[in-house]
Amino acid sequence: MLSTPPSPDELLGDLFDDVQLSGIFADSKTFVDCVPKQEPAALLALYEAKNASPDFDLMAFVREHFTFPTAAGSDYVSDTSVSTSEHIDRLWDWLTRAADSKPDDYDSRVPLPHRYVVPGGRFREIFYWDTYFTMLGLAESGKTDPSHIDLIRGMVENFAHLIDKFGFIPNGNRTYFLSRSQPPFFGLMVNLLADSNGTSQEKSSVLVDYLPQLQREFKFWHKGANELTSEKRFVQRMVQLPAGGQLNRYWDDTPTPRPEAYRQEIELTEKTDPLGITPETLYTNIRAACESGWDFSSRWFSDQQTMATIHTIDIVPVDLNCLLYHLETTLRDACAQAGMTREANWYSTLATVRAQQIQTTFWNDETGFFHDFDAVANQQTPMLTLAGVFPLFVNLATPRQAARIHERLKADFLQPGGWVTTLQQSSEQWDWPNGWAPLQWIVYQGLTNYGFTETACLGRDRWLVLNDNVFKATGKMMEKYNVVDASLTTGGGEYANQDGFGWTNGVYVRLMADKVKEIT
Repeated sequence: MLSTPPSPDELLGDLFDDVQLSGIFADSKTFVDCVPKQEPAALLALYEAKNASPDFDLMAFVREHFTFPTAAGSDYVSDTSVSTSEHIDRLWDWLTRAADSKPDDYDSRVPLPHRYVVPGGRFREIFYWDTYFTMLGLAESGKTDPSHIDLIRGMVENFAHLIDKFGFIPNGNRTYFLSRSQPPFFGLMVNLLADSNGTSQEKSSVLVDYLPQLQREFKFWHKGANELTSEKRFVQRMVQLPAGGQLNRYWDDTPTPRPEAYRQEIELTEKTDPLGITPETLYTNIRAACESGWDFSSRWFSDQQTMATIHTIDIVPVDLNCLLYHLETTLRDACAQAGMTREANWYSTLATVRAQQIQTTFWNDETGFFHDFDAVANQQTPMLTLAGVFPLFVNLATPRQAARIHERLKADFLQPGGWVTTLQQSSEQWDWPNGWAPLQWIVYQGLTNYGFTETACLGRDRWLVLNDNVFKATGKMMEKYNVVDASLTTGGGEYANQDGFGWTNGVYVRLMADKVKEIT
């Protein structure tokens, strides 16, 4: 494994601070995606010399010495006279990037050896968990276009490459993402590729081919497990539960402001300082929430309202542990296919133990839902969120639990445009009234797994209609949608709603294919 290359804040020092704190870019991610035109040390020396001039123009300096990024798919012109499905089919090529040659020496982009699909808009790189949902649509369209199966295979190869290079799959292929991962969907990607790969023998070979990377993914999430004790209950992504046993949390090793949100996070310390929260603690909790993919949600806030009370690293998330259960069962199957019986039995035991821990830690019989667990307070968190549906997605819920979750989903989460993410209204984008494509798929698949097909299809059809209506009105597929009131746009978060959009496209194609099968 290679050492981690420096990120823009490390390369550019005072120039980075001055640009990001100046506000010359409305979106802090813009500057970290700019590429210096010369060696950073020389550039910094030039900056220090010119910055002393009273008529110095910071933006002019940046424009002269950096290459600016463009929004992914920004040059695509939509045709709203075609169907949403045809629009998406045309858009795949615009969101697909060729295999990377070696980037400029100081580009924050980490090169990838195979083609890949980016989400769109400000997201000009791959993102880990986004890619699985993009793959759902590519796998469906791959039934008539084999090149899309090749694209899936290439993206799985890219993630295997990142695991081999860094020991894990980063949040995305940028140097400033290399201190954290995202929800562990690699096992699901490998299974999706296997299912798209023809004969049963070919499917088995896919699992065996990626067994080394699946094992490294497992080791990454379990690093520090042997150090846990009743006194030392938190080590990186591992948590010793108060009642015994171990589960996982989200984490990030770098307690500094994220380079792509630098100004906002430094400013936030003004609100946390009176609360006795150190900047390092704040930054770690923010970064851990980014690893969750839910950045941000009141799910992570102790007061369920304000970012200043974020305490992600205290929380043992139900969805993360369900995904790790799936990883363990995938490893069990891969080892069995490889003839590694002892290892297969070991992973099987781990999966069984985790399944039991998920039941005892997260299920709440009073609310009829799975909740996250606050390992510091030693109690479940009060919020109901769609993360609580993941046990249905990975087939861990009992039929009785699934029935109760089904009723709660129908009563509280089902809205005119699909499934709302949480029941909590806040200023954050992973809360009411927003709906997100990946969670629409999780709920749809989870309900279908337990036979609640009518409700699953009801939520599916409302989401598809919302996507269609917004496309006809705007010519765009969005990152997220207001599922409560379709006449209003989505809101919340640290950046504007993005269009493109990889995972929305993928989930739409997959859900629409199921709808067509149902009709025919």
